[in-house]
Amino acid sequence: MIVVYGIKEQLNPIKAQLSDAIHHCMNQVLGLPEDKRAQRFIGLDKSDFYYPGGRSDRYTVIEINMMAGRKVDTQKALIKALFETLHQRLDLEPIDVEITIKEQAPYQWGFRGMTGDEVMDLNYQVKV
Repeated sequence: MIVVYGIKEQLNPIKAQLSDAIHHCMNQVLGLPEDKRAQRFIGLDKSDFYYPGGRSDRYTVIEINMMAGRKVDTQKALIKALFETLHQRLDLEPIDVEITIKEQAPYQWGFRGMTGDEVMDLNYQVKV
């Protein structure tokens, strides 16, 4: 599950491109299949979105929630791929992008009526 926050006037016009760019990185680095896109975009009023100095109104926060198991190098590669891809495809400066990865144990995930540690038919690897 990915949640993206930004000022709505900046975020809304690029949502589709941003979604494609994020999913491209998730596919390339983590091996997620094309149909495994779980993203939420939250456009905020400028008055509701406080962000660090030195950032523009294009400041975008990307929170990536995933089951624990990916190696540190894999997670770092994902973050770097996102910075590069977002800059290339959307001209988002790295200073205007914040990325966090939040890992939870598989038993803390619930989908398709079971917990993540009970699932035996994922069509992608978690331990990459």
